[in-house]
Amino acid sequence: MKKLPILMVLLALAPLNARNLILNTGFNAGFNGGPGFNVYFELGNVAEDFPFSMRVGVGRFTRDPGNADSARRIFINDARNGTPEDHGYFWQFDFDLVYQKRKFKIYFGPRYARFIGNFKFVGGNEDFDVKSEPWGIGGGIERYYRINRNLSLSLGGGVNYFFKSTLYAHDTSYSPDGEIINGRHEYTYDDADRAINQPGLEFRIVMGLRYRLK
Repeated sequence: MKKLPILMVLLALAPLNARNLILNTGFNAGFNGGPGFNVYFELGNVAEDFPFSMRVGVGRFTRDPGNADSARRIFINDARNGTPEDHGYFWQFDFDLVYQKRKFKIYFGPRYARFIGNFKFVGGNEDFDVKSEPWGIGGGIERYYRINRNLSLSLGGGVNYFFKSTLYAHDTSYSPDGEIINGRHEYTYDDADRAINQPGLEFRIVMGLRYRLK
């Protein structure tokens, strides 16, 4: 994925402190604006006296994509036939600085999401995606419970905030700065944003496992 080059850069730093380097990987499942999961790699002791570990992660979470009828009017046309079916999800990419205090870890950093909401009108000959790619920031806290020397159970919670991003479907897009391409009628970005449930303020509660590789 797009964040993998970041991991490669972090791994390239490993020889600077290879003898004391700590490498963890983990898997979490839970709720982050919707149910889903994420995986991550974390490097610690990358430099002498540097108090933070560095973590990169990617996750997939489902969510209600928004109002199907409004999405059709704003992005496609004014037709009203067909039975609406919809589903949505987003991929979230994280880069965090992590500070550990005993069995707790506090993390914070930038976020990038790729959201897709699909709207299908059965019998109405309409099937389209609305997409956005917002950037954001986030943070949280985790608690670890040791199972054995390398494996720990983790519980965590946090919050992410994604900034408003361009919404586009087919040949139509609405941007936060007011730019509209092939808009329908007099609809604005605010109309599109109300209709589509793209990531915004998202609360995160997850449980998972962390494994120490080194």
